[in-house]
Amino acid sequence: MTATTPEEYIASVIDAFPQGAPMRSQIAMELRAHIAERSGDGRPLADVLRQLGNPTTLAESYLSAVPLEAARPTDRAIAKLIDATIAMVLLSPILYLCSKLAPPEIPVVRVLSFVALFGGGLLLGVYTAIAEARSDRTLGKRVMGLRVVRESGARISGGQAVVRQLPIVLQVIWVDALFVFFTERSQRAFELLSKTRVVRVPGPEQAGSK
Repeated sequence: MTATTPEEYIASVIDAFPQGAPMRSQIAMELRAHIAERSGDGRPLADVLRQLGNPTTLAESYLSAVPLEAARPTDRAIAKLIDATIAMVLLSPILYLCSKLAPPEIPVVRVLSFVALFGGGLLLGVYTAIAEARSDRTLGKRVMGLRVVRESGARISGGQAVVRQLPIVLQVIWVDALFVFFTERSQRAFELLSKTRVVRVPGPEQAGSK
């Protein structure tokens, strides 16, 4: 949707910034003043907004000045472990039912292992994709002070969040994760594909989001 008012345009720009970024309010004020100044000179609002350019591109120009620190593999592993634990807790009622309803001729351990592997993986992937698309981070990443962003530093899209979780569906998660140790920005293979990365949240921002 094309922005037709200053507030719609500003909202589109700010929406491209990571959630909780302290510069969101500052940039919003600067844009309001800039638009008001140009409109006050008699320029049509449509021309003013067109000169400012695409909201996402403008947001990325601001974000280009913000240094991004790649997340450490150990921090990422701990964050994933936290999220996997949450998924298994949510899956526990289903595991209990499976243990009670499993056919006698099939070992219960085999049934539970199958459900935990595939059901837990699916639940973890869905939860992670939704959480990262909505707020740039899962609970595990929040605890570890991490965030998922585009390579430019902007918020990721829903499509990018889904692509990031495909290794779980395709059962290539270990191969995908190995790329972290050999890529310049510590990116997984499917992070390279989705043009996303995991970074550390700057100290002031992390404190401000608590």
